[in-house]
Amino acid sequence: MLKQKDSSASATPASSSSRLAGSSTPASRANSVSSKDGWVRFVVAPDGKSHQHLLRSARRQEKLSSMLKDMMSKKQRSDDSSPPQTSSTNEAASLSLLSSWLRSNEKDSSLSSKNAVASTSLVEKYGKCHEIIGRGAFGIVRISHKVDPKNSKSEKLYAVKEFKRRPAESQKKYTKRLTSEFCISSSLRHPNVIHTLDLIQDDKGEYCEVMEFCAGGDLYTLILSAGKLEVLEADCYFKQLMRGVVYMHEMGVAHRDLKPENLLLTTSGALKITDFGNGECFRMAWERDVHLTNGVCGSAPYIAPEEYTEDEFDPRPVDIWATGVIYMAMRTGRHLWKSAQKEEDDFYRRYLEGRKDEAGYEPIEQLERARCRNVIYSILDPHPGRRITGKQVLNSEWGREIIVCDAGETGH
Repeated sequence: MLKQKDSSASATPASSSSRLAGSSTPASRANSVSSKDGWVRFVVAPDGKSHQHLLRSARRQEKLSSMLKDMMSKKQRSDDSSPPQTSSTNEAASLSLLSSWLRSNEKDSSLSSKNAVASTSLVEKYGKCHEIIGRGAFGIVRISHKVDPKNSKSEKLYAVKEFKRRPAESQKKYTKRLTSEFCISSSLRHPNVIHTLDLIQDDKGEYCEVMEFCAGGDLYTLILSAGKLEVLEADCYFKQLMRGVVYMHEMGVAHRDLKPENLLLTTSGALKITDFGNGECFRMAWERDVHLTNGVCGSAPYIAPEEYTEDEFDPRPVDIWATGVIYMAMRTGRHLWKSAQKEEDDFYRRYLEGRKDEAGYEPIEQLERARCRNVIYSILDPHPGRRITGKQVLNSEWGREIIVCDAGETGH
């Protein structure tokens, strides 16, 4: 683990006329951070530690997706008319979260919005499904609106994930896959894990998973719109994520697909882990030993190196590895590498070389605090047996000093 002299960074974001929740102190006496389009998303109190997240509603994510596409196409046209880029600039672009998002979004764009016809039982229990807030290989996620029968002006919102059968997937395997995911997710109760309510079939026989609605969207979209997150902002989300991961592991569950897209947010900044499609129970309640797992799953930039090299491995360090990549994505707006395979990826090979060098690996060395850098290096240890655990992260000097916002503490 590299040891560096600690240094602090001072942020000088623009001020705002809004106020911190629960405080009479004007935000003009505090620091506020605006995203690229001018919206104030994060406010730090005058004490420099307490903070508030001001996220926009996920109902506008489809509009945001279109905006990001337009922005990227304009950038591409500009690049086409500009002088050739250097190789280092091209390398940076290749790791851009925005570029990756556009590639994956193009693959998902063939999904039709007309696949959202809900059965009577779904409508009766959770209301009608309307706007789309998410797309993926599984299908789509919509918001359902349940009007209060006693007050027509009041409604309860739910997220409804509509599963689709995979090509050549039998009905038996389809049912087993979805019920397995539902059994895992519905058994977890923690402020930083999504609350799964129900699994219902629609009138076409396809399953819909009903969950609590997180109006702030997902962490991936936030990073895309912000470019990168501030130190206190990223730290708050990271600590919430680590608390959720520690809880899952204590319950004998590994996620195995942690990434910003699977981290939902409330508008006030509470983080929730979602999508347990690749989740595994590595230990039952009556067991003490961990069941090893195998196979490669998840999104390439977040996959741990042992998944490529080991026949069997403990799934817990796999989740921990992903949290380190997620933290760096929050702080830099980029992926550290495309794949944690030194023979396949130059960025990862340079990282392994940097770990052995006193100068370290540049993207991590640019983090302001030595105690933060040390923990990230320990999380991203290529040897899973040496990799730090979630509890050790929370008990580290850096982990203990991270201030979580009020919403993050309550999960609302």
